[in-house]
This record gives sequence, structure tokens and C-alpha cells, in this order.
Amino acid sequence: MGLSLVVLVVAGAIVARPLYVALATHTVRNRMTGQTRHFEDGLHAYLCGTGSPIADAERAGPCIAVVAGRHRYVVDAGEGSARNIQLGGLNMGKVEAILLTHFHSDHIADLGEMMLQHWAGGSNAQPTPVIGPEGVEQVVEGFNIAYRLDTGYRVAHHGPTTLPPTGAGGIAEPLVLGKEENASVVVMDKDGLRITAFKVDHRPVVPAVGYRFDYKGRSIVISGDTAYSPSLLEHSKGADLLFHDALNRGMVQLINENAHLSGSPSLGQITHDIPSYHASPEDAARIANSAGVRHLVYYHVIPPLPNRIVKYMFVGDARRYYKGPITVGSDGMLFSLPANSTEIIRKNLLK
Repeated sequence: MGLSLVVLVVAGAIVARPLYVALATHTVRNRMTGQTRHFEDGLHAYLCGTGSPIADAERAGPCIAVVAGRHRYVVDAGEGSARNIQLGGLNMGKVEAILLTHFHSDHIADLGEMMLQHWAGGSNAQPTPVIGPEGVEQVVEGFNIAYRLDTGYRVAHHGPTTLPPTGAGGIAEPLVLGKEENASVVVMDKDGLRITAFKVDHRPVVPAVGYRFDYKGRSIVISGDTAYSPSLLEHSKGADLLFHDALNRGMVQLINENAHLSGSPSLGQITHDIPSYHASPEDAARIANSAGVRHLVYYHVIPPLPNRIVKYMFVGDARRYYKGPITVGSDGMLFSLPANSTEIIRKNLLK
């Protein structure tokens, strides 16, 4: 009986091994061919991070990848967002630049990893352009220093042909903005794509900016972090999509009232302070309405939303102020705006 069982197990293993290999090969090939996703001509926005500094198992830190024709950009580099970029099939090696809205830690935490993936993912011989407000030079220099040893290890291991040493790290490109509250500057304008950076109100963080992308009759606006901002309203006019950060003040107040239970000596003060420099869902709705935006999407969601009921409550009274479609963004959402049309297509790349 024992010998028969052994024979059956061995025979099963012999038969099963080719099946295992075939399944593994199929899985690997699917993953490899999905490393660079194809996008139809138009303007696309992928939410690679919709969370905040408050830990949320469902959300990486703030990050939106934008594809316009053959051009690819990433706006902000929140913690965990670099992994979501990979999982969504957006090869960082093909990204032209990383655009930063400001330098709070939750917006730059994955910058080093993104610069590494840009270098290693494309064997790029030039460092990653990192565009942002004044101060971006200091941020990029810090990450370059922190990754310098890692760079040496990787070149030594894989060779300079695979990883050209000149392509490691990033190169800062500071924005030059005027003193006006609504000051703006064109970041790039070619191949039908125009990117505009404009001031927003995230005081005491100065300057902080949002970005507008216009391409073949379609447009999206990304707020970055801001309180209600007339400048954002001005630069959002007629946009197809407005991605706006949002903080539900009632929910944050509830956290504040119970902060003493956390054991953190700072949580009470922090949750008292943060509503002053973030817009509420209602604030964002007012902006969307006044600007004539076609679709409002919340990202950089504060606080975390553990279930559908809380998610519904998060929107608050926003629908009183804006009658267009409102979406509470989640990681993996892709919004596609085909060129020269009015269509907005939504799907999730992580599900």
C-alpha cells in the first residue's frame, strides 16, 4: 500500500510538472507583455495614488500619471505610488518628467524609486527631469545623495550598458512663477500638448502649484494640495476633468476629538490644523461648478474611507453645489478622454 502511494505521488508529480511550467510561463508572458500599456490617442489620467499621510491599506500616496499621445508624465510621487505605476503597466522608463506640486513628504516619498525605475526601466542615459516650484533643486539633490551608493552597486552588477551611470538620479527644473496669486507658467507646449503650472493656496507651503493638461480638444486639471483657490478656479475653466484634493472636516474633527486615545502626543494638534489648508468636498464642488468642469474627481482623500457608507458620507453636501458627475477616486482608476470628442471612459487597471 505504501509503495503504491509513493508510485502515485511520483507519477502525479511527473505529469503535473509540465502543467505547472506551462501555467507559470503563461503568467510571466502576460506580465511581461503588460509592462507597457498601449493607449489610444487622447488624454488619459491614471490614479496611481489617492491617499494621504493617514495610513490606508487601500490607497497609496498622491500620484497621477498622465498620458497624452506619445507623451507621459507623472504628477507627484506619494508613498507606494511607484508600485502602482508598475502594476498598471505604465513603464516609468518611458516617462518624460515627474511634476511635483509641492514638497510635503507625502508627495515626494517615492521620488527616489521613480527616478530609479526611470533609469533602470529604460536604460536611460539622462537623469529623470523633475519639475516643481522653487526648492525642487534641494529635494532632488537629497534623493540623488541618498541613492548614490545604490547607483554604484547596480552599475557594478549589471554593467554600464544596461544601466548607464549618467542616467541615474534626477535633474531639477524649477518653475519660475510671478508674484501674483494666480501666476502661471507654461511647462511645455509641443505636439499638441500644453502643460500649464499655476499657483494654488496651500499656505504656509509657498509656492504650491497645480497643473493643467490640454491636448487635442481635451483637458484635465490636477489641484495638488490647496484650500479653496480662486487661481485653481480660473485655470480649471472648461476642463473635462478636475482632480481635486478633498478633506471631510466633520470626519477629521471626529478623529481630533478622539486623538487622545491614540497614544500620539501630536495627533490632536495635527488634526486640528490640517483642515485650514485643504479643500472640503463642498469647496471642490463649488470650484467645479463655477469653472464649468464636466466631471469632478476627488483624490488625496482625507481621512481613509473604510467602507461604502463612509465613502458616501465623505461627499457631504457637494452635490448641492455641483450637478455634474462626482467620483471619489481610488487607486487604479483610469480616465480616458479620446481626442477631439466629449467622451470620458473609466476603468480600473488594478482590478
